[in-house]
Order: sequence, then C-alpha cells, then structure tokens
Amino acid sequence: MYCISPNHGRSFVIGKDNNGRYIISKGNGLSYTNYNFVNTGEFGYDTWGLLLAKDAIRDFKAGNEIRELGIRTNHMEYVIEVLCDLDLKGKIIKPYLLQYSVECPYRINDTPFMDNSVIRDELSKWKNYNTCGYNEFYLIAADVMVKNLYILHLNGVLHNAIHMQNYTWALELLDFELAHTPNYPYDGEDNTRHIKTLFPREIIQTYEIINYIAGITGEKIDYTKVESIFSRYGFDVGERKIELRNFI
Repeated sequence: MYCISPNHGRSFVIGKDNNGRYIISKGNGLSYTNYNFVNTGEFGYDTWGLLLAKDAIRDFKAGNEIRELGIRTNHMEYVIEVLCDLDLKGKIIKPYLLQYSVECPYRINDTPFMDNSVIRDELSKWKNYNTCGYNEFYLIAADVMVKNLYILHLNGVLHNAIHMQNYTWALELLDFELAHTPNYPYDGEDNTRHIKTLFPREIIQTYEIINYIAGITGEKIDYTKVESIFSRYGFDVGERKIELRNFI
C-alpha cells in the first residue's frame, strides 16, 4: 500500500489486478499531515481523509452509470464498511472505503511528483486513443476530454469536479461523488434548480486541463484547433458566450 503523490490525500495504491490495472483504495486517511483525519468545519461532519457512506455509494453508482456510456474511466469494485466508529465532537461517524481499478494511478496534476520517464511512457500510449490522427499530444487529450464532456452532457450527467486532479495520465475521468446523473440525481429543489448553470462551467474547466497538458508537453497551443474540437462536439465557445447546442 503506497501513496504516489501527496495530491491523492486519502487514496492509496494497494496493488495490481490480473489485467495489470492498478487497484486504488479511497478513504484511508490523509497522506500529508500528522493526523489521519481533519475536520475544517466547512462541510459539517464531512471530514478530510475519510469517505462517508453517501459519498462512497454515489461515487460507485454514478461511476458505473458513467462507464456504461462508453467514457474512459475507472472500474468500480467495492464499497467497504469500516468496522470502527470515529467520534467527532460527540458525533459518531462511520467511515467507508471505495475500491476501484485504473490503467494509470497518476493524475494530471501529479506531474511535479512524477519522473519524466513515467510521463513519456504514459504519453506513448496516447496513440491508442488518437482516433483523429492528431500529431500533438494536447489535441489527442482535447479530443478525448471534449468527447467525454459531450457524452456526459448529452445524457444529462454533470460531473461537477472536472479538473487536473480528476483525470489520470491515461485520460481516465475519475471521482463521481459530486456527480449528478439521471439515475442518481441531486436531492433538493435548490440543487436541482442550479444544475443547468453548472453545465457550461465544465467546458471552461476542460479547456483549462488542455492548456495545462500543452504546458507540460511543451507544445505551442493552437486555440483555433482546440475550439474546432469543441465545435465538432456541439460546444460553442465563440462570441464571448458559452452555449450548449442540441442538448440539455
């Protein structure tokens, strides 16, 4: 059991399966403090380092639903109840673990903690995802990520946490504990009312990851080419206004 980067916080690699995929356990306590769990008070009893039952179950169920849409993502395995209770100022919390497997354990924002040879090895595999014949790595990533976003939004799915932390170097989209899906929607009128306002934000968040990748690979980004990919999948980022065409 080991942590490949402090960015992973509560997630650790615990081995490999028979297919060579990395098995990840999430909710095991913080990797970057002297304490296993820290409560900042901002989320009530939701505590940094652990995973509550409702979050583990949403991550598991939403993740399976999203994988069935054909998106590159993790393979969910187990939601595990930990047989111990935590006393947080008189409130008893029962922690859970989420176990899943991935092709690559490194996230995009793990770059400062990765050896360059590991990054080169991961980039060499991107030819397998290059269905449009791009020569630049950032355009290969853009095509995969924008297509992912198109599939998500077409099917009424809001990931709600798209950033460098939640994409692996195998271009797998992870972490669905904040996601809204048709089969696992948010509760409450207020959350439902604001869902549509969050969809366009994910376009910009995806664009930021593409910029970040181009910076890592040392490629000069051509925004005309990037925006043509967005347009091909129905996203309009022109006229200083983001619009979602043909769906939502």
